Amino acid sequence: MRIIHTEDAIFEDVFFQITQRGKVFDEKIWTIVKGIVADVAARGDEALFGYTKKLDGYTLNADTAVVSPGEMADAVTQVRADDFAILRLAVQRIERFHLKQRVEDWFYSDEDGIEIGQRIVPLEKVGIYTPGGLASYPSTVIMAAVPARIAGVPEIILVTPSKGGKVNPLIAAAAKLCGVTQIFKIGGAQSIAALAYGTETIPKVDKIVGPGNAYVAAAKKLVYGQVAIDMIAGPSEVLIIADKTAEASFVAADLLAQAEHDEMSSAVCLTPNETLANEVASEVKHQLLGLKRKSIVKRSLKDFGAIFITKDIDEAIAIANRFAPEHLELMVRNPRKLLSKIKHAGAVFMGHNTPETIGDYIAGPNHILPTGGTARFSSPLGVYDFLKRSSVLSFSKKSLNKYGKQAARFAEMEGLEAHGRSIEKRLSRKKS
Repeated sequence: MRIIHTEDAIFEDVFFQITQRGKVFDEKIWTIVKGIVADVAARGDEALFGYTKKLDGYTLNADTAVVSPGEMADAVTQVRADDFAILRLAVQRIERFHLKQRVEDWFYSDEDGIEIGQRIVPLEKVGIYTPGGLASYPSTVIMAAVPARIAGVPEIILVTPSKGGKVNPLIAAAAKLCGVTQIFKIGGAQSIAALAYGTETIPKVDKIVGPGNAYVAAAKKLVYGQVAIDMIAGPSEVLIIADKTAEASFVAADLLAQAEHDEMSSAVCLTPNETLANEVASEVKHQLLGLKRKSIVKRSLKDFGAIFITKDIDEAIAIANRFAPEHLELMVRNPRKLLSKIKHAGAVFMGHNTPETIGDYIAGPNHILPTGGTARFSSPLGVYDFLKRSSVLSFSKKSLNKYGKQAARFAEMEGLEAHGRSIEKRLSRKKS
């Protein structure tokens, strides 16, 4: 890995290269996805199944696209008992964390018969996208479905690309444990369009959540407004702040774990300790040798990885806040002391024994996180993403008489005559 001092002339260029990766969609991708989305919206199932055959190489119809109860049961039986137990453990821990996020209706009466409040209502239908082609990610199913179920969503619909038209057993097991109501063996941009507009087979949903490739991300961006989405997920990233107490082999292992996602992933270490920086670089080179995805890791680290040597820990924190990383590891002597200084991060991993990977699977917090600097204004997926709020107002005759004139005058100030009159009609009525 390249080692760069923050005082070096190339620092800002390298920092820009890393933080701006994946920000602009390839024009070819946009063109392809626009065509797919428009076609599925117009032709429904015919287009949906056509693209599945053309792009994914298997044939489906209205009967075979949905995972039947029997197919679901058969798939789950293919999961090893010990693996099923791990999935159950993950569900239990993630459920326990997200139960803390539940919110309830609230109301208050401030004076003279005025009652004001807020009603919290779950979405009726949500769609979850999870990759399931060359690799399967049951963790994504759990992270999306558990908070939706806790929120009270009655219909949780999962779409996932299915190799050879068969649902992945791990995906099926995770869906069963999380209360997913339907699974469709369809992925890609066509599945996002189907969820957004509805087809004869796939119902229209209120919100689509879950990460996917660049085509899925582009489709989510295109259908936003027709349907709600969680976020536009970009390439994954980890940023590690390390001091002299950090174990170089741990830092290197965590950087490599992030880099193996794909060639656009970013793995960065910030440290004021030059000795540690050199040890980490050496460890990365050594640990890389035995990895199966070595070619992906090497490309990721070459293009979007770096070890930055900072003046001190405070400068490391300032750079981390500029980066606003998806995952931030604080591998320092006293991480809690630094936590209050962190302004922007999707998730913060505290101390030497909290690798980012533990958060991917069974820690409890959600691993569907804002990427690409969007942690400046976005939050992890949670129960609140599957809820909507309605304001509730109730005025008595006495309270309307007290505030009606001011409200009517406010309407007049804005030139809205009928608005004011709707109040004045009530104020001028005779007392009963």
